[in-house]
Amino acid sequence: MRRSRLFLLLLILVGSILALSLGLSVLVGDLKLSPEEVAQALKARLAGQTGGDAVADAVVWQVRIPRALAAAFVGAALSCCGAVFQGLLLNPLAEPYTMGVASGAAFGAALSITFGLGAITPLAFAGSLLSLGLVWLLGRRTDFIEPTRLILAGVIVSSILSAGITLLQVLAGQQVAAIVLWLLGSFTRADWAMARWTFLASLAALFLGLSRHRELDIIASGGRAAAFGVDEERLRLFLLAGASLVTAAVVSACGVIGFVGLVVPHLVRLLLGPSHGRLLVLSWFGGAALMVGADLTARLLGELPIGVVTALVGGPVFCLLLWRRC
Repeated sequence: MRRSRLFLLLLILVGSILALSLGLSVLVGDLKLSPEEVAQALKARLAGQTGGDAVADAVVWQVRIPRALAAAFVGAALSCCGAVFQGLLLNPLAEPYTMGVASGAAFGAALSITFGLGAITPLAFAGSLLSLGLVWLLGRRTDFIEPTRLILAGVIVSSILSAGITLLQVLAGQQVAAIVLWLLGSFTRADWAMARWTFLASLAALFLGLSRHRELDIIASGGRAAAFGVDEERLRLFLLAGASLVTAAVVSACGVIGFVGLVVPHLVRLLLGPSHGRLLVLSWFGGAALMVGADLTARLLGELPIGVVTALVGGPVFCLLLWRRC
């Protein structure tokens, strides 16, 4: 009962922070718009009216709102995937990029930018899938999936791909800045298509975990899952592949953004315990709030790459969490 009250309290708190952050994101930008102008643009579009301030309408509806929503959904997706990875791999340091998904996406994007192929998102997604397949191939031992072996395979594949990315940066010439910006993540290209894509990805991540939250609880407890009728190998295959695909979809859209999927689920677990039903829901909202806040901070500081902000915020927080647990 106490856990349920704490969950509801935290959900209301985090939901309020998310709503406030979304509101501020619509108000803040390079073009100065007063709250009244923003409110008028919102009311006019919702009421189906035309003939208002075309500039304010375009900025609010075509730039700021889709960017804020895309940031929220990306954070939610990465956070939920992080909760799934940490529960399945029995490792609080696991995150959505454990399977080498980020490195594969970064390599595909860098390849597109370096050679001017003009297909950054498709190649980033393809690179993620190829990297995931290679990690899965190396991480399996016959028909048995070992979490430690998967993590090690992810580290090895990521290291090789990172070397390849460095080589592409050397060959990129004047395009190296574009590669670096993509590697650090950005929502500057966000539009309604990205908002819809990331919304579907975040829902997929949430329902993926919730559909198996009881089995996740059993595996995370460290007990013998087979004694409770859980097919551990099939569950790992389903959830790891699903979470990795969601991560690949998100990373291919906005670039590599670290620490959100690592810090948020870990912090929620410390507050609420290991029950994955509540953990996944609160992680969804917490990841969304953190990412919107980080994007808002990045814009206020002169359009910094979002990955810089999440690393500067998430790194010290995670170090503090580790320090207090030791």
